[in-house]
Amino acid sequence: MKCNVKYFASYFLALACLLSAAASRAAVYDDMIRAIGLGDNSTVANLLQRGVDVNSVNRDGDTFLMMAAKEGNMNVLKTLLSAKPKVAALNSFGESALMLAAIKGHLEAVKLLLAEGGQIDHAGWTPLMYAASMNRIEVMRFLMVRGAKIDAANTSGITALMLAAREGQTQAVLLLMEYGANINLKTANGYTALGAAKQRDNEEIVRILVKAGAKE
Repeated sequence: MKCNVKYFASYFLALACLLSAAASRAAVYDDMIRAIGLGDNSTVANLLQRGVDVNSVNRDGDTFLMMAAKEGNMNVLKTLLSAKPKVAALNSFGESALMLAAIKGHLEAVKLLLAEGGQIDHAGWTPLMYAASMNRIEVMRFLMVRGAKIDAANTSGITALMLAAREGQTQAVLLLMEYGANINLKTANGYTALGAAKQRDNEEIVRILVKAGAKE
């Protein structure tokens, strides 16, 4: 059997080209991540103009928009949004860009993402839950004024109030109660806001809930 030298030469040349292109794409992807982290809006804009896919994701399913939402840089967010990304996309943890902005307390980013198509409520964890867990009061207030479901529960039945009580976020607990959160909701396993506060020895929140009539 004769070897086709031209065939093998062409094959290895094509393979080398493919590997080179893959390496180039990886480098550009890394450049975009670096630019987002540094708030380098001009580089972000340049890379998008060069054809970088705005919906590219990392191993956790984070898009560039999600990465930018964590940083809260408004110029970068606006530039990425101009490329028409999937604003309501979720990563492998069920997190959206709006949720990640909420948990970081980036109020202006939350407003922008909601205006551009972010979902204020959906199955699983919600932006309000994320904000409540970290005591992001202004974000919480904005979301509730805009109609976030205060007693929405994730797949385990956990609500924003339960999370705030568990994490010792007194202000968040008070704000949720002010907006009418049900203090006596239970998960299928009997978990309550009061039980969550007691479990973590959050005595001030226990007192607040008991005074308001909370039961275990």
